[in-house]
Amino acid sequence: MNQPGVSTGAPEESNRRKVTMYRNGSIYTAADPFATAMVVDGDTVAWVGSEQAATSIADSSMEIIDLRGALLAPGFVDSHMHLTETGLAASGLDLAGVRSSQELLDAVASASGTGAILGHGWDETAWHRSTLPTLEEVDRAAGGRPVYLSRIDVHSALISSSLAAAAGLKGMDGFEAEPGASGSGGGVTTAQVRRAAHSAARRVARELPESERRDYQERALREAAANGYVALAEMSAPHICGPDDLRMAISWNEAPAYPQVLPYWGELATSEEHAGAILQQMGGNVLGLAGDLNIDGSLGSRTAALSHGYSDAPEERGSLYLSVDQAAAHLAATSALGVQAGFHVIGDAGLGAVLDALDMAASDVGEQRIRAAGHRLEHVELADAEAIDRLAKYSVTVSVQPVFDAAWGGPGGLYEQRLGDRSKAMNPFASFYAKGVPVTFGSDSPVTPLRPWSSVRACLEHSNPEQRISARAAFLGHTRAGWRASKHRNPLMGQLVPGAPASFAVWEVEELMVQVADSRVQSWSTDPRARTPLLPALDTGKDPVCLQTVREGHELFAAASLRE
Repeated sequence: MNQPGVSTGAPEESNRRKVTMYRNGSIYTAADPFATAMVVDGDTVAWVGSEQAATSIADSSMEIIDLRGALLAPGFVDSHMHLTETGLAASGLDLAGVRSSQELLDAVASASGTGAILGHGWDETAWHRSTLPTLEEVDRAAGGRPVYLSRIDVHSALISSSLAAAAGLKGMDGFEAEPGASGSGGGVTTAQVRRAAHSAARRVARELPESERRDYQERALREAAANGYVALAEMSAPHICGPDDLRMAISWNEAPAYPQVLPYWGELATSEEHAGAILQQMGGNVLGLAGDLNIDGSLGSRTAALSHGYSDAPEERGSLYLSVDQAAAHLAATSALGVQAGFHVIGDAGLGAVLDALDMAASDVGEQRIRAAGHRLEHVELADAEAIDRLAKYSVTVSVQPVFDAAWGGPGGLYEQRLGDRSKAMNPFASFYAKGVPVTFGSDSPVTPLRPWSSVRACLEHSNPEQRISARAAFLGHTRAGWRASKHRNPLMGQLVPGAPASFAVWEVEELMVQVADSRVQSWSTDPRARTPLLPALDTGKDPVCLQTVREGHELFAAASLRE
């Protein structure tokens, strides 16, 4: 359903406006740090310049939009997200606010409808008591309906016995009894599933009608457009939603009214021929065999592979889902084809396995081929100095999620609960930059929301001051770097200079400032001598409000106030 006063982004609307001038604002462009106006001709930035010059070239053939002080900047690129999962999370039970097992069960019991109960977002580390419900308790609350409730990290879930039966979980790794949980020495089956059992349960829970799946994806695309995104890296994999889900995601690129989908498929290749066959099977449309090809899991579900035990469960070290040999064969096969490979990796032991695999693959196909392929790793939350040096050696891009730190970093947070003092070294953004490791940013939606300025702010307010980066570096990591990480052929993507694709967003802001890179001086400065394009001041506690999103000249979203 379209929101009142909001453009649907229909292609014919943007085609009628052949030439558009934006003026009386602030244009984030390297062409002119003082630019206040920009002209878009079709799908291309035709001109940027001053207000005085805009007056001289404006004519009646143009649509002229008065920015009224708004910021016009390159559109955001989310380097890691999941369309169907995002739409599902927005449509199902929102469990982010529950603070106990009983509150969660109450939410299940009050769920409307008669079909499966789907929900997302619970996090027991924020509960008054972290005890999870049993299978019997979930069944009782659901009244016999199938239940799948993903944890906030989507690496484990709470399920019902009916879903467990449908997925054939009996005896499967990750579907376990808790000895003595009943208090009488017997075993009570926990409702939580992890590892292989979780993947099997999720596949069954995601067996959706095509029309329903399309609605979920479209809802996510519209949400992204309304928040200034012009492109989204869809990180699909066999254990998430399957190839048909990714093919549907790719099909949205045929309609210019939505953000561009940058598709990745996380399927393991055993040889160059096998990699080629996988790519052919996917229709040749995927950018790489990368993304959520899991080396390990997550810290919240205690499945991230660690070199030492979890602080709150010392007997557990997480899980390695792929061996070094398997990862090396995958990297060698894709490098030989010149195709991106990559893995989901969070724990230090998981990263060590990937780095050893890179060494093995380089000895097979040569270091130059490894570097040229532009491989990428998702998350990389625990990386010491030696690991960062090895990442830089192979020119591996790291795709990170700053809001992870905002949500779970700092004293008393999930990271400290799981890792103790080790948590202080997590998400080393500044160290990546210092060593020349390419960095790009995303949300991992639905794990964190599609709110790009919150992500930029999280870079500035990292829980470890030594790992904070400038607003400019964070903004570039969310825009231009996202295109580079996808190996896009147009070097002007993510910039607003004459000749560049017209992909941008307009933002209502309270104040514009320049962040100075030198930490010895004031962090924020409006001094024009900096000759650096202005960005929103993010210390006000409010995110800028998106007024318009445009992808290569096509309007994806427009607030009613834009043309008032």
